[in-house]
Amino acid sequence: MGQTQATRGALGLLRAHRHNSDGHNNHTHDLTREKLRLGFLLTLAILAVEVAGGLTAGSLALLSDAGHVLTDATALGLAWFAAAQAERPANARRTFGYHRVGILTALANGATLVLIALGIAFEAVRRFAAPQAVEPGIMIGAAAVAIAVNGYIGAALHRHGGESLNTRAALLHVVGDLGASCAVILGAVAILLTGASWVDPLVSVLIALLIAVGAVRLIAEATHILLESAPKDISVPALLRDIRAIPDVRDVHDLHVWSIASGMSALSCHVVIADLPPSESAPILDRISAMLCEQYRVGHTTIQFESERHGGHEGYCACPPESGSLYCEVRPGDTREHEHAHTNA
Repeated sequence: MGQTQATRGALGLLRAHRHNSDGHNNHTHDLTREKLRLGFLLTLAILAVEVAGGLTAGSLALLSDAGHVLTDATALGLAWFAAAQAERPANARRTFGYHRVGILTALANGATLVLIALGIAFEAVRRFAAPQAVEPGIMIGAAAVAIAVNGYIGAALHRHGGESLNTRAALLHVVGDLGASCAVILGAVAILLTGASWVDPLVSVLIALLIAVGAVRLIAEATHILLESAPKDISVPALLRDIRAIPDVRDVHDLHVWSIASGMSALSCHVVIADLPPSESAPILDRISAMLCEQYRVGHTTIQFESERHGGHEGYCACPPESGSLYCEVRPGDTREHEHAHTNA
């Protein structure tokens, strides 16, 4: 079975696409790393302004925003570190490289946001019971500085952040602080016009809710990746149909699709084909790989070919076709049991 001209053309385009994508991704990662570093330094400046303003004005809302800015600084610093770690090459110990450092960082950021939200809510309840006088003019000035700087950081990260969950986690902190600073200004205006000091803790509660909602979403997405669930933008039934529709593919089983990190999907499966030598089955593998990359953006694939006669060798295939299971479960001890069965045989 010779490789057709059409298949060679498709593979040539695929290789060119991968080459261009790699160059674009490297450039994007460099820009993102630099923007994260700049954002970290600028956020430290915002933190100093808001802490000084909050203490001077006696405003819990402004200090709450400063607490949020502290998590921003931590998030941006960790995201900067994670972006640098992701560029480290794979090795014998970590064969997928260090891409999941960013996912762990996003999860840590989400957890810290939840704790900050709870702390703000607790202090707000205390201030509802004993309202304190605040200086709305100082609140407005400090919050305005935070809005200007965070607006610049947020625009830069949005433009260069791509699909990285790590960068989106940092961006979520920045956007949340933008909203919180706007709420501080609105609260300060209300206090200035009405003299109602209870507006300050009310704004703090709203900020806490804003932080908590974003944190829960962030934790859910990071957990989704760490559990190696199928990427949300991939329909596994559709992917399965497309593999089975490829000429010379007779069946698919033991299928697994997961994310190494945001925007980095991987797949492994067993594909049943006719009893062919490797040189004749190579075009089938090329067609499957090209389809997965072009239609589903799955760039890392591990595909094991099997003939129909292979189905009875359960010791070599944990999920043979006749088992009726497409998504084969992997249980502790399976390898030992298979090795024991082969030894006895």
